[in-house]
Amino acid sequence: MTQVLYITAHPNDAAISFSMAAGQSFIDSYKAANPDHEVVHIDLYNTFIPLIDSDVFSGWGKLQSGEEFTKLSETEQQKVNRLNELSDQFAAADKYVFVTPFWNFSFPAVMKAYIDAVAVAGKAFKYTAEGPVGLLTDKKALHIQARGGYYSEGPAAELEFGNRYLKQIMNFTGVPSYEELIIEGHNANPDKAEEIKADGIERGEALGKTF
Repeated sequence: MTQVLYITAHPNDAAISFSMAAGQSFIDSYKAANPDHEVVHIDLYNTFIPLIDSDVFSGWGKLQSGEEFTKLSETEQQKVNRLNELSDQFAAADKYVFVTPFWNFSFPAVMKAYIDAVAVAGKAFKYTAEGPVGLLTDKKALHIQARGGYYSEGPAAELEFGNRYLKQIMNFTGVPSYEELIIEGHNANPDKAEEIKADGIERGEALGKTF
């Protein structure tokens, strides 16, 4: 069965967030078009995503030195086990849908924490004599993002780091197909905000039928 990870990194819901509204339209359309596919929603604001901290490094070090998992501290076990769960889930899925806002030229920190958790050597990529090679070569990815201003073209495009980062990570891990649904300008043109939101929702619905 095809499995889709619907990964949202927004504290607000579709009633407030333009990206979440487009994301909800997309995923509803996708489910209708693919009723036999499994969609797993990962709400990063309501999911335990361990940071790679001293506990994690300590736990990994103990395991690499040959110690049994049961010898790790309770905190080390909890964090290392959760990171394993997340990276295994990501590697096993077939499609990824990322939904984020545009904050400070990128996306919320919780999305970076999630990428750190799943872009793991041996699962998402491997090291070779010629350099790292991506292992997720049979996957597809989509990024849905709303931006209050305009950052797709011109000099401002150089200030956009979130979508470019996700695209680079997907490329690094071998994902051959990366699509974008970008909603822009609702803060720059507040009089057109509802029109911009409706257009994003419409495009999300259309993309859900083909992704």
